[in-house]
Amino acid sequence: MKKIKNIPFIEIESIPQLIKDFLTQKIEGFEEDTFNLKNIEKQFLLKKGSFSQESRAVLSKVLDEQHASSNLSEKQKLHLSYLNHENSFTVTTGHQLNLFSGPVFFIYKILQTIKMADFLNEKFPDHKAVPVFWMATEDHDFEEINHFKTENHYYEIKAKAGGSVGRILVEDDFFISQFEEEFKDSVFGTELILLMKKAYRKGNTLSQATRILVQELFAEYGLIIIDGDHPELKKEMTDVFRNELLHQNLFETTQNTVSFLTEKYGKVQVNPREINLFYLSETRNRIEFRDEKYHVVDTEISFTKEEIIAELEHYPEKFSPNALMRPVYQETILPNLVYVGGNAEIMYWLELKAYFESLQLPFPVLVPRNSLLFTDEKTLKKAEKLGLSLDDFFRDFAAVTKKILLEKNEILSLLNQSETTLNQQFQAISDQAETTDKSFGSLVDAERTRQLKSFERMRKRLLRAEKIKQQEKLERLEKLFLKIHPGKIWQERVFNFSVFYADYGREWLQNCYQEMNVEKSELIIVSI
Repeated sequence: MKKIKNIPFIEIESIPQLIKDFLTQKIEGFEEDTFNLKNIEKQFLLKKGSFSQESRAVLSKVLDEQHASSNLSEKQKLHLSYLNHENSFTVTTGHQLNLFSGPVFFIYKILQTIKMADFLNEKFPDHKAVPVFWMATEDHDFEEINHFKTENHYYEIKAKAGGSVGRILVEDDFFISQFEEEFKDSVFGTELILLMKKAYRKGNTLSQATRILVQELFAEYGLIIIDGDHPELKKEMTDVFRNELLHQNLFETTQNTVSFLTEKYGKVQVNPREINLFYLSETRNRIEFRDEKYHVVDTEISFTKEEIIAELEHYPEKFSPNALMRPVYQETILPNLVYVGGNAEIMYWLELKAYFESLQLPFPVLVPRNSLLFTDEKTLKKAEKLGLSLDDFFRDFAAVTKKILLEKNEILSLLNQSETTLNQQFQAISDQAETTDKSFGSLVDAERTRQLKSFERMRKRLLRAEKIKQQEKLERLEKLFLKIHPGKIWQERVFNFSVFYADYGREWLQNCYQEMNVEKSELIIVSI
């Protein structure tokens, strides 16, 4: 494996402008939330001052309990012991419980979180940074997580949806036999098959399955795995949940930020609701306040104000944060410094800054995770032969293709020259027209616009003709684009990690770790 190129996010067309502006500190009020050592030093002080020893004791107790059935590495044992002490902190990422991890960026974000913790331990030896993976066990959108793809197949698990996905039992294991058929002859195929069988054994919950999978892959790196679906952790949120139910604090405090982001960037990632909580029963349903009562949407369950507060006091585990409340939950129960997330995650975290301030809860440093692309020498040589640079695959590829097809085209050159000449001639007439009446000048400008439009039509027709004439070349360009972007989206959002692990095993994990750049958000392109 060999690193070919790093492309900073700020140079990639498809990266959202909000992320680019955040990384370059162009958004007023968020300068201290970007990653640099000065901001990390501030986080140490803020989190140490806000995270009580009582909360630390609860966290340590729950984590010890949740890791009791795992075969812990020495580094994991050390990290769990660190969390008892006031000079220890966490670096966190989180993700849904995708089947067998889902798209490969699941792996990348965990590895970057681990490397970030290692980096901080090196830079700040008087403190301890522990990498944490937050399992999104309370999500209820099973269709989002019940599948994964390889180069050759689509795999899916069947189950009854509607409740917290972490509690769903594995009862359908047909996908395992399909997976075994695809990977049985791969170099590390047997290892992958055994891992899948261990994690997705019938009777395991999806929460248990994901824990086993992540534990097997990352135990030696010292990763700690947390499941927020726990009564004692939820109890830490009782005051916040009560205020949310009674006063809709999140909705009220985020309105200015949401309006600002919407006005400047077109829309926000997640729109806050008046109440940003779900109620957990057999299903997971939103809580709405109407007609002086709290209603659990799509059920017959409802509460008066007194009843729902009593329910919260006695059964905090029945209340579940939505996507916008989850960051608050995470930062309340963890002594967290940094959150490593995808661009969409970072964008909805940014909506919450004022809400964090209202809670007097330190807002973490946010790091848009690195992206990786693995390609082979054959693909790179084909691209070079066709006149493509790696950057071209991350631009508007229709425009890149057009440029290649019309390169050195004599007709296009003639059209461009003729258009320039015509424009100059009309400009000369227009200059003189100003000395006559205004209506004549308007006529000249209208005629110029009409005639210049014909050049654009001719260029479009020329491109269409060249696509027919150079059909073979166009097909080669499109096949190459699909090789780099399967399904016309980034590779990391399509293929499962097994595609790469099958050939390289743990060496591939280590290579990903080594290539990660914790100080910059960028696309890393590696040849394999």
